[in-house]
Amino acid sequence: MQSDKNILLFLVDDDALFLKALEIEFMENTGSIIKTFVTGELCLASLADKPDVIILDYHLNSIDKEAINGLETLDRIKKFNPSIPVIMLSSQDKIEVAVNCMKHLAFDYIVKSETAFLRLQKAITAIFHNQKIEKALSWYMEKM
Repeated sequence: MQSDKNILLFLVDDDALFLKALEIEFMENTGSIIKTFVTGELCLASLADKPDVIILDYHLNSIDKEAINGLETLDRIKKFNPSIPVIMLSSQDKIEVAVNCMKHLAFDYIVKSETAFLRLQKAITAIFHNQKIEKALSWYMEKM
């Protein structure tokens, strides 16, 4: 990942073991600041902290059936600030789930697997690369 230092990364998953494993991977392999949440509601309550990237589980309500799911959390994040990049994460390997996430403005959709951490790192790198390009294009268009 490009300049991991000072990147505020939100990890949101109701699977405590997967969440902790992901947190450890990011802590050991990046310089990112990590905040973890077990519900979408807790994540949404912390959006004022201005995360650089959010990694969000698709279901989120498998333990607490009253909790909002990942798609609704994604919609609320985008309503709060459409520029926050959100990577959806799920154990479902179905194309229609991925397409639905993209329709809800997710940056990417990654299936939980033994390679998920590496793919998350690549997606985060792509986010910052895209932001850099968008900034350069914006500057260029202002000069024209």
